[in-house]
Amino acid sequence: MPHLSRLTSLALTIAVIIGAPLAFAADPVAPTAPAASPASPGAVVNTPAPAAAPADKAPLPLEELRTFAEVMDRIKAAYVEPVDDKTLLENAIKGMLSNLDPHSAYLGPEDFQELQESTSGEFGGLGIEVGVEDGTIKVVSPIDDTPASKAGIQAGDLIVKINGQPTRGQTMTEAVDRMRGKIGEKITLTLVRDGGAPFDVTVARAVIQVKSVKAQLLENGYGYIRITQFQVKTGEEVSKALAKLRKDNGKKLNGLILDLRNNPGGVLQAAVEVVDHFISSGLIVYTKGRMANSELRFSATGHDESENVPLVVLINGGSASASEIVAGALQDHKRGVLMGTDSFGKGSVQTVLPLNGDRALKITTALYYTPNGRSIQAQGIVPDVEVRQGKLTSDVDSDNFKEADLQGHLGNGNGGADRPTGSAPAAGSKKARPQDDDFQLSQALSLLKGLSVTRGN
Repeated sequence: MPHLSRLTSLALTIAVIIGAPLAFAADPVAPTAPAASPASPGAVVNTPAPAAAPADKAPLPLEELRTFAEVMDRIKAAYVEPVDDKTLLENAIKGMLSNLDPHSAYLGPEDFQELQESTSGEFGGLGIEVGVEDGTIKVVSPIDDTPASKAGIQAGDLIVKINGQPTRGQTMTEAVDRMRGKIGEKITLTLVRDGGAPFDVTVARAVIQVKSVKAQLLENGYGYIRITQFQVKTGEEVSKALAKLRKDNGKKLNGLILDLRNNPGGVLQAAVEVVDHFISSGLIVYTKGRMANSELRFSATGHDESENVPLVVLINGGSASASEIVAGALQDHKRGVLMGTDSFGKGSVQTVLPLNGDRALKITTALYYTPNGRSIQAQGIVPDVEVRQGKLTSDVDSDNFKEADLQGHLGNGNGGADRPTGSAPAAGSKKARPQDDDFQLSQALSLLKGLSVTRGN
């Protein structure tokens, strides 16, 4: 057997190491619980992994592998501090994935465990979804009822420092690792909002228990469902929420608001199940990728549980991926009116490929399309009615007199008590409602009432 140089031998060894995960991933993926990474918005699907290309069609790039091996040799020989092979190879794998797209990543044991935990709705951290914009860590959205949301952190905030250390140039994974840690331990984030001066927010780490669905009656006849994140059981939770709203109302609803604002996405199948609760037939979403098994189509099963009531869907710049699947499908089917501002624009699907050693790859394998064939990637969904968030203030109409205030006025011939000025409840005497300080929500409710009137409800 001809003698192999050390570099050639190392190159072939690297080829075997790099090729091994592909061979492992070619088997059907073990039934794990896929979900969006806590570090980025996303729709993740659990599908059989794409098979590796046959060796005769994709010969090993030996020249490039020799260069790779030579770089490793030079680093080990010349770098100021010793570096072991394992560290160099893991960094090389991370580098391969980091240069594909922002949502593909190599998941070590801790990252893979966190990914699985986020699916169940419980994980440790601050409760914010982050991304990278121009080399700076940006808050995509805070998760409701978490330390981050309670501290006032908002979608669009730039995280310029973590505990005094600059974040510029860091990857999302590096930033998330620094923000996670011991439960109860405090961490200081330096934020920049809307181009203003930097300011500090101190937040205590906590176990994040995400409630993916919340529901309540805003007024008699008008229901409200908010989805904060798409988890494995979100479809089931929406079904229960619809049933509870009908029960609380005592009869069929006059209208419903589905709130997807600041929802970073999650499990693709959960988004499909949610849409299925609002339409009776037709395509919901389809995906297209290079491999045959990445092309999927999802259609309604005929189990519309919404009773076809008027529907308004709220979206904004923090609505991403799985949220956009739901909004896009309902818009294409003309099932509801979309209100708010343009969505985030993430139209890709990630597949989790478990590797040996409790590690995994999360790689983008497909783009998704709405029923009408629209790709949302890098464009987002445009609402039917644009309404930007504003501040609600109430004025008391106390300066005007009414007919009922005039001495000697005639009574109402049809009966009923007079209604003079001041007969309505005083401002602040009523129980606070979500729509009272949420301009977009109040506008959605007003639209619902109009739709209800035109339907004769």
